[in-house]
Amino acid sequence: MNVAPAGEHVQDSKLSAVGIRSAAVAALGGLLFGFDTAVISGAEKSLQRLFELDSFWLGFTVATALIGTIVGSVAIERPADRMGRRKTLFLLAVLYFVSSLGSALAGSWWTFVVMRFVGGLAIGGASVVAPMYIAEISPSRLRGRLVAINQLNIVVGILLSFVSNYLISLAWPPDEAWRWMLGVVAIPSAAFFALLFGIVESPRWLVKAGRAEEARAVLARLGHADVPGELAAIEASLSGTVEQDALFQRRYAWPIFLAWAIAMFNQLSGINALMYYAPRIFEMAGAGESSALMQSIAVGGTNLVFTLVGMALIDFVGRRKLIIWGSVGYMASLGAVAWAFHHYGGNFDRTGGLIVLAGLLAFQASHAFSQGAVIWVFIAEIFPNAVRAKGQALGSFTHWFMAALVSWTFPAIARWSGAGAFGFFAAMMGLQLVFALTLMPETKGGTLEDIEARLA
Repeated sequence: MNVAPAGEHVQDSKLSAVGIRSAAVAALGGLLFGFDTAVISGAEKSLQRLFELDSFWLGFTVATALIGTIVGSVAIERPADRMGRRKTLFLLAVLYFVSSLGSALAGSWWTFVVMRFVGGLAIGGASVVAPMYIAEISPSRLRGRLVAINQLNIVVGILLSFVSNYLISLAWPPDEAWRWMLGVVAIPSAAFFALLFGIVESPRWLVKAGRAEEARAVLARLGHADVPGELAAIEASLSGTVEQDALFQRRYAWPIFLAWAIAMFNQLSGINALMYYAPRIFEMAGAGESSALMQSIAVGGTNLVFTLVGMALIDFVGRRKLIIWGSVGYMASLGAVAWAFHHYGGNFDRTGGLIVLAGLLAFQASHAFSQGAVIWVFIAEIFPNAVRAKGQALGSFTHWFMAALVSWTFPAIARWSGAGAFGFFAAMMGLQLVFALTLMPETKGGTLEDIEARLA
């Protein structure tokens, strides 16, 4: 389903140095998102030994942060709307810092679980606020690429966590290394907090808060060519009744469905199973522990390269085509991995291990340039100004709920049947292809207010 671009409300603009800096700093929340999400992959085996966890409780321990993301993605909507996007980002930086040090210094399983939950609150909140903030300060022709900077930072964070885990594993014994793996996240957390002092507030939030003159000044600082026209369009989109602020009503049913579908399929690809358990998966395919950590770095590098591809294409070919192309890649790569686990069972030779490695690298590439590049851009675009924070929170909640479900159950399911786990993910990507071909609208082009009118 294509939605033809409507005409622009205002003359398009170039983002100023202030705008570029603001977008880049906000996207550092994405770097922490990626780092904190994937860093557990290097520590989970040590945690299983230390706390004597079976597969179920290991899955729960790893999923604790994801449970936090579910809560954080929902709870962050209120401070984002009441305090503003900028102050909320400060709050998230503090939560990242506390979680990192608390997890590293945890003396018991309960303390560790609580601290990882706090980190999950930060990840869930960042997945809502960072892309929403960037979308709200960006000119329309650059919006896809600028919001995708947040995804690029997520990917860089994931890669850094894999590299950091590998280097720390060489420097410290396993019983000590996991603490350093988790504690190192405090460094970028502190840097993120300091850099936030240099960003502007979202002009759309300022208008919603009744601070139109401040919004006018921010739009001028951001480099918008037609500040009065842009301001008038934002005010018009927010000029309805108080009832418009409630998300769950018939007028918003279509964007609600779209956000739910794109977020659900994102996790039913199995991407977070790979992020959280990459070394374990490679060991299942016959790799040694050190080799498994190195192969995880290859996954992170592939993620980075193909995220750059997705960023280069998203504002030219559009969001929908990237999802279609990625779905085909998902099915082929996941199908190959499922076949390898079925064919080799528990007796992988070098050829079988290489098939799994190649399949998972192709899977990561397919995800990076499609769902990885599109999800946060698409969700940030499809909701009206009046309910964007609530809609972004709904999409993020769906994403993290499914991530927790997949990550919690994956160790037990993969132990029962690796072929079954990856075959299921491949089948879900077939359904995603059907969704993209028949229901998903294209949102490239036009201001956020134009997209709001198109999808109404």
